[in-house]
Amino acid sequence: MGMNNGSALLPEEQETSMDKSCVTQHRQLAHYFSLLCFLLVIVALLLTFCLLQITLLFQTQLTLQETKVRDLTDKLEKLNQSHRHLFDQYPALNQYCPVSNTSTGERACRPCPAGWTPQGQKCFLFSEDRADWISSQYRCMTLGGAVATVRTEEEQVFLWRKAQSLSQGDSYWLGLRNGGGGGGGDGGWRWSDGSLLEKGTQFWAHVPDDTDSRELCGRLTPGGNYKMGWFISRCSSRLKRICERRQASLQ
Repeated sequence: MGMNNGSALLPEEQETSMDKSCVTQHRQLAHYFSLLCFLLVIVALLLTFCLLQITLLFQTQLTLQETKVRDLTDKLEKLNQSHRHLFDQYPALNQYCPVSNTSTGERACRPCPAGWTPQGQKCFLFSEDRADWISSQYRCMTLGGAVATVRTEEEQVFLWRKAQSLSQGDSYWLGLRNGGGGGGGDGGWRWSDGSLLEKGTQFWAHVPDDTDSRELCGRLTPGGNYKMGWFISRCSSRLKRICERRQASLQ
């Protein structure tokens, strides 16, 4: 029986070769796995670093916002203190800026005091009580004004309509008063501020007689025609009145 000298490997050699191949593959897999784990660790570290940076940035922004809020709160409190001090020091401001919301203390400012009605550059007040013309003038003066003057047709229409809406047959003193009549004194009809009644702005129902020596004053009686709404009465008569004052500037 002859010997085989070819390249065929013995079974033991084949097993050894296969073991070496398996060991090599296992080593490669272990290397790849280690590399993958290393990459995962790197990615995890990078993500952790990014999260830390985001957290620090958020905390920094939050701290800045809290600081701004505290600063604004402090400024608001100082403004509120100044606001309260201002109204305590000048209580007359309450007339122009009354409290509109009692729960928050918010105020609403307006050009006329409470109870006065704005028209043009003036504020008008229609009284409920009655007095003679001189007393009416004093009472208007205590409110910072005077018995009303009528300089334009627009003012006459406004006062006439307002008087119509309020009046129940009542008349209201205007700031008109004769200057003594009959040529005495400085004569003529004058407004409460001392200026002469202008010829072009008159709304008499009956033009007064300049020769009448009685002490007479002008009143507004809201009839059917605003162009004839002025009448004369003795200044000692007791009537309601219209006070006027200039509007306050809210700038």
